[in-house]
Amino acid sequence: MNIYGIKRTDLEKYFLDINEKKFKALQVFEWLYVHKIKAFSEMTNIKKELQEKLEKDFSLKMITIAKRQEDKYTKKYLFKLFDGNFIEAVLMKHDYGLSVCVSSEVGCNMGCKFCESGRLKKVRNLGAYEMVEQILLIEEDIGKRISSVVIMGIGEPLDNYDNVMDFIRIINDPKGLAIGARHITLSTCGIIPKIKDLANEDLQINLAISLHAPNTQLRNKIMPVNKAYKLPELMECIKDYIDKTNRRVTIEYVMLDEINDNETQALELSSLLKGLNVYVNLIPYNETNNIEYKRSKKDKILKFYDILKKKGINVTIRKEFGSNIDAACGQLRSKEVNL
Repeated sequence: MNIYGIKRTDLEKYFLDINEKKFKALQVFEWLYVHKIKAFSEMTNIKKELQEKLEKDFSLKMITIAKRQEDKYTKKYLFKLFDGNFIEAVLMKHDYGLSVCVSSEVGCNMGCKFCESGRLKKVRNLGAYEMVEQILLIEEDIGKRISSVVIMGIGEPLDNYDNVMDFIRIINDPKGLAIGARHITLSTCGIIPKIKDLANEDLQINLAISLHAPNTQLRNKIMPVNKAYKLPELMECIKDYIDKTNRRVTIEYVMLDEINDNETQALELSSLLKGLNVYVNLIPYNETNNIEYKRSKKDKILKFYDILKKKGINVTIRKEFGSNIDAACGQLRSKEVNL
């Protein structure tokens, strides 16, 4: 079992089960996430017999960086997993600090028509340790601390619910990576039962809903998940989530030329969201060679923005990162499979 996928509470239980004090879990976490040790023998305040027990029961083995691509504000990492599969993560440099977009699955089964990541069907879930190690390896590579995390890479996070929740609790742990909950964002295309579960987790993370259409007919065409979790039920679920958590929800809306970007659709979207504690993030589409969708014209994006603004909807246009190295939203695919 890889120790980077173990929550501190579970490690406490492990120590109690072997008749050790549970504070040993705190010591181990400090060695892992503060001192960044590479071997159990480096845990000098833990007796040798216990070091050997830990080495027998847990692994410190890490996934590896197979490739890096970089531009001015972005660095994309291709990671090789132990089973030979590949995933990608993206480092983004903001005015307020460093953010990492992590993957949660190998491939994705959601099949959003405009998304490059979904062209590779889901192979498997990532373990919590494989998500934690994306951050640890990037921190080690750049020699700096990551201040925020978005779970928006390859995969649908709520389709890997248990591992993603463990990952969040590990990186949020003050003795883990100590990334504040309000600096962690989870993006979902709308898995209603799991959004309901998330509302009960007592986590102050940010929830982003990939909506991308203001009506059922269009969402059915571009997002197959809408046939299972329909738009009216999703909107009711979002309302309930806001009421229960008292947290604002982000609505992600990728701007597709002549698909979802006309004035009527802007009015539809404003009507759909009226009265909800949400803000809309308009995302200029990042084109790929494999998908026929095109980016909305700049003037249409601005017009769409103006209509939402005039209707009282909080709205922003997302700053672009990494499109020239295929590291932008919707472009991740883990294309290097024969390294």
